[in-house]
Amino acid sequence: MVSRRCFQLWGLAVGWMLVCQTSGSAGVGAGPARPNVLFIAIDDLNDWTGFLGGHPQAKTPNLDALAKQGMIFTRAYCTAPACNPSRTSLLCGVLPSSSGVYHNDNPWRPQLPDTITVFQHFMAHGYKVYGGGKLFHNVFNDPQSWEVYWNRPGDPVPPNRPVNGIPNAAHFDWGPLDVGDAAMGDAKLSDWAIEFLGQKHDRPFFLAVGYIRPHLPWYVPRPYFDDFPLANIVLPQVKEDDLDDVPPLGKKIANPQGDHARVLATHNWEKAVQGYLASIEFVDRQVGRLLDAFQKSPYAKNTIVIVWGDHGWHLGEKLHWRKFTLWEEATRVPLIICVPGVTEPGSQCHRTVSLLDIYPTLCELCDLPIPPHVEGKSILPLLKQPDAPWDRPVITTHGYMNHAVRSERWRYIRYSDGTEELYDHEKDPMEWTNLANDPAYTEIKAGLAKWLPKVNKPEGPKAKPQTDQRRGGRTLPPESAAWLEGLRAYFAQEWFGEFQP
Repeated sequence: MVSRRCFQLWGLAVGWMLVCQTSGSAGVGAGPARPNVLFIAIDDLNDWTGFLGGHPQAKTPNLDALAKQGMIFTRAYCTAPACNPSRTSLLCGVLPSSSGVYHNDNPWRPQLPDTITVFQHFMAHGYKVYGGGKLFHNVFNDPQSWEVYWNRPGDPVPPNRPVNGIPNAAHFDWGPLDVGDAAMGDAKLSDWAIEFLGQKHDRPFFLAVGYIRPHLPWYVPRPYFDDFPLANIVLPQVKEDDLDDVPPLGKKIANPQGDHARVLATHNWEKAVQGYLASIEFVDRQVGRLLDAFQKSPYAKNTIVIVWGDHGWHLGEKLHWRKFTLWEEATRVPLIICVPGVTEPGSQCHRTVSLLDIYPTLCELCDLPIPPHVEGKSILPLLKQPDAPWDRPVITTHGYMNHAVRSERWRYIRYSDGTEELYDHEKDPMEWTNLANDPAYTEIKAGLAKWLPKVNKPEGPKAKPQTDQRRGGRTLPPESAAWLEGLRAYFAQEWFGEFQP
């Protein structure tokens, strides 16, 4: 096992080697005149925030306060609805269809051996790059990307698991902890980042902070559960026959006989929503502690703050739970950007933007060259003028040749077997009516299909299963005659590395 000190030395060596090799390195030594970057990732957070209004009971006062200081993107989407491919795409600037990294068990470095990550790029131009928590997908952290990396500690767990009573559900669990916030890994992560902000830095910094909650299992201190009494829980809107007009591949992914059936059979829906809301409120509190320290630091006026989620989450919509779909719930993400002197406080942008666009945007904001491999487009014009012309939909990919195209009005899905879905968000924001087979929408589909990737690289190698769940092994779903053929292997692939502390 590589020690933390080795991570630090390796990161420093690679960083300074890149400084020497990168052309146009005038940025090195530019000093504090360049803005700092505070880069905050939140795992598995969908649109259940106050500023996006995804659930009427969501309590995110600290994220809402930040949203009032900068710009929110109401139509921000991930490039893949799973941790590893989404984070790889964002941090490397490459579409999943270009890299072949489609699932959680695809190691990304073998597919992108020479690709400069956003962290490496900033380090090469003189930035002090520190990272803590979950940034790359757990088992695929990248030592080359850090000057210093701080490994977030694990969390306490309740006795007598599973708390929710669902048998063989592994980490698909929720319930309160009788501990204080300070015992939680995300609280310790905030402590580490706050300590960094309390130090004097002689060059611009890029501080990356990756929070775990609201990732499963939803174990957070009891007061957060108490804030959402079960008797008052509002469930998501669900149409019982929602999958009747969905193609077979979409139904296979949704798998209503799996998680959703078990949640209903054990009367856990309200409890699950309570657990997710409690976990969101908890992580908002930890982000708030960090932002409070940041606002009091000497860096508040010369630092870009960006908060993003890696993908969305279903809680019964489309009769599905977790991420791993091409529908709105799994692909829409929170995105807040605050740039001193650029973003108007409290502004909103309703253009469709991709997490892929973050890498080039940060480069442009910090006056760094955009590496030629980067496939996103800088959204700086939208940061300056949120209603500026913008004709780019977002492409989200889940597995080889399965894509969604999301424009401001439409979501078009084409699966690997050629079957399709089309939803009109102007009239059908819940995506309940699939219009793909209606001839009246042939031209709409054709226009959206022009944006589908022209390159679809075959899936890269898979990591070998690990038996120790604490180290990121696979969790197989329970045996059941209701599971479709091949579905157990599919979910084993998706869950790889999800639960590493």
